[in-house]
Amino acid sequence: MNLKAYFACSVISLAFAGLAPCSYGQEAEVSADELRLKDYRPESVFRLPEHHPHEAKYSCVDMHSHPYESDPEAIRAWAERLEANNIEKVVILTYAHGEEFDRLYDLYTGISDRFEMWCGFDMDSFGEPDFEEKAVAELVRCYEKGARGVGELGDKGLGESYCLRTESGEKIPTMHLDDPRFDALLEKCAELRMPVNIHIGDPIWMYEKMDEHNDGYMNAADWKIDLSTPGILDLYEMATTLKNACARHPNTLFIACHFVNLTHDYGYLSEIMERHPNLYLDNAARHEETAATPRATKAFYVKWQDRILFGTDNDPSQDMYDLQWRILETDDEHFYGGYAYHWPLHGLDLPDKVLRKVYHDNSLKIVKYQNGK
Repeated sequence: MNLKAYFACSVISLAFAGLAPCSYGQEAEVSADELRLKDYRPESVFRLPEHHPHEAKYSCVDMHSHPYESDPEAIRAWAERLEANNIEKVVILTYAHGEEFDRLYDLYTGISDRFEMWCGFDMDSFGEPDFEEKAVAELVRCYEKGARGVGELGDKGLGESYCLRTESGEKIPTMHLDDPRFDALLEKCAELRMPVNIHIGDPIWMYEKMDEHNDGYMNAADWKIDLSTPGILDLYEMATTLKNACARHPNTLFIACHFVNLTHDYGYLSEIMERHPNLYLDNAARHEETAATPRATKAFYVKWQDRILFGTDNDPSQDMYDLQWRILETDDEHFYGGYAYHWPLHGLDLPDKVLRKVYHDNSLKIVKYQNGK
């Protein structure tokens, strides 16, 4: 046998033995007993076409972000990044009221008109007899300062907790959105034409048992919700509070962020949308959840293309934006862009008509509402 044939046979023998030739330069293997799930970082082996758009295909409005930057230079760099990504405006959900809202408003709008500032509710006097009067008065004051909406409110089962915190920043639950004590605030939002962005619950995996059957174990490990907590509501009970609030305040425009965390149950989410025309959705920070089921997700986008808003809700890096465009615009298959879960992502390849609406045209409906039209 000549040397060339010998080498070829050796490579084949190594392959059948489950080993790679040393010339491949592989690192030491890790046994299945040693590899921890949180360290699992798969890389796609499929040689498929890849597309990496670095800006939105159409002019875009980001309806869900937060004051991630505090340094003026960093905010200026963010504004430049928005322009480079074809994002004409971003809504900054501050949670804030009082002096903190004023500070953020002056900081961001003083740097660029690409930032639209929304305030939080003043929950500081929650539980006191004059709570509603004080909260409504502060809402009006924030509106007069320049707030164009309210958000993000947040209820993960014990009551709205994003707008009331201890000095150390710990969230303090108050009441659910359908509580009558919210009536005066939500009616004033309708009067002032201020949309209300609300975070309801968390993805379904956070409510399930933490065992080998939990499909979202890696994320649930960090965000697990303890349903044994006295008085806590589960995800579907939380969705009911949202439905009740929409029905109770038909003139108030609600934006349920993260698809109401019901991307595992598009049928039920569609039922909610059908019953409540004053409800919009944003798709912020749910790319890994929705890109796992591209056909079902695309069908949902097509069905509700007139009431889904684009949002990010993540650190405004170029890598983050690039992943949004790749998922929404391309038909790429089986790629990885994050490791909150173990599964691969897939592009949705949304039709141009749908993209235009989600990126931009639906936000104009919010503007019309804000302007009383």
